Amino acid sequence: MKLSLAAILSMSVLYGNTMQDKSKEYEELKTTMSEMQEQIDTVQQHDAKDNIKFTIDFRTEYNAINYDYNAYSYAGEDLSGTSSQNNALLTSRLYLNMKSSPIDKLTFTGQIAAYSTWGGSELVHDGTLKEWSTSSKASDTLFRVRQAYFVYSDTLNDDLPYSFSIGRRPSTDGFLANHREGNKSPGSPLAHITNMEVDAAMFQLDLSKYVLPGSYVKMVYGRAHSGGIETLYDNQGYAPYAQNEGAADENVDFFLVLGSIYNNGQYNLMFEHASIFNTKGAEANLPAGGTNKSLDAGTAYLDALSFQMTGVGDMVNDFLDDTTLFASIARTQYNPNNNYQLLGSTENSTGYSWWAGFTIPDMITKHGKVGFEMNHGSKYWTPMTWAEDSVIGSKVAVRGEAYEVYWNFEMFGVKNLTGQLRYTYLQHDYTPSVRCAGWVEPKSVDIEAQDFRAFIRYQY
Repeated sequence: MKLSLAAILSMSVLYGNTMQDKSKEYEELKTTMSEMQEQIDTVQQHDAKDNIKFTIDFRTEYNAINYDYNAYSYAGEDLSGTSSQNNALLTSRLYLNMKSSPIDKLTFTGQIAAYSTWGGSELVHDGTLKEWSTSSKASDTLFRVRQAYFVYSDTLNDDLPYSFSIGRRPSTDGFLANHREGNKSPGSPLAHITNMEVDAAMFQLDLSKYVLPGSYVKMVYGRAHSGGIETLYDNQGYAPYAQNEGAADENVDFFLVLGSIYNNGQYNLMFEHASIFNTKGAEANLPAGGTNKSLDAGTAYLDALSFQMTGVGDMVNDFLDDTTLFASIARTQYNPNNNYQLLGSTENSTGYSWWAGFTIPDMITKHGKVGFEMNHGSKYWTPMTWAEDSVIGSKVAVRGEAYEVYWNFEMFGVKNLTGQLRYTYLQHDYTPSVRCAGWVEPKSVDIEAQDFRAFIRYQY
């Protein structure tokens, strides 16, 4: 079939008009879709900032524990040659984590916790359980606030990053302790001298641009104990939430300066100094105990210097790249006021400790790690370790030696389901340090404590 030139031109015009119409429709559709995407993005951003994101950390744990009292007396009774055991201590711990960010510079983080022993009795009224420490000790199924704080971040003169925060701090399982707990990231303080939940205000400066790579300094002021407070329901006259003048039970406040000296991702050197004001002790020249304890007796100073090397060498092989080495040294000094005693002495008492360990790939599972740690503490070593780092007590606070080996791994190769096998051995050469009890005099003992631990942990 032959087409005339006029017919061909007519079809070309018609086709061209059709293509132009299609192109116009396409551009209009693109504009409409772009506008819809902007609306969706706006809704998503608004939704993300107006809501709290929840995550879960649930752990079920088995412990077999044993104590051998080779040389030990308590409350006037000689327990030497005796032992205590629990072959099946079962616990469950649930963390509900919260996070929100209403604006770019402001975030809120919270965590409520329930930590219970299977078949256990309610321990809420146990006087040794501070309201800020109960979620770190296996007790009951009540939910408690473990963390709740906001962080505001900005820069000074558009050059010096800073952040400000108030609330219950993420101050347990800190630097170096995160390995044995199977946590990828540590909490805020150095675990060698601080492992307890605290209510405090924090101010941080990022100095990496002015000092050394990764360097920063953080200042924290908080309260560990509110003393001498009468409520409306106490039968001591009318003075709600006030302290009587000259009361022996005053507030216990603390001030911390901590941070990183150098951190290039492989080498991290951190420091911490802590001062505890009105720390608890006893009157001098009187037997400690009964009413002569938990009295404002002086000031305590704690210092730690901790180092971690993540990866040995520079990409030598996969095994060394996934190996972590760490070591820490620390000191505590308790200085009593006149007419008071701390740790059984009217003179300054200084304690020392060192902590060393490593983690290596397990060579069995994809991300599994095997770790080994050693601790040593002297007679007067007394850090702030209310939070239990093991059910047999704080191995970091041991006055003697501690040895520990553990294996962290993914269950069935699933990253959200992890497991741990851990063995902890403590040799107490002096009275075990419990709750920073400054009125307790460290005396020579010989106590062996052992804990075999296995847990399954779900995180999402």
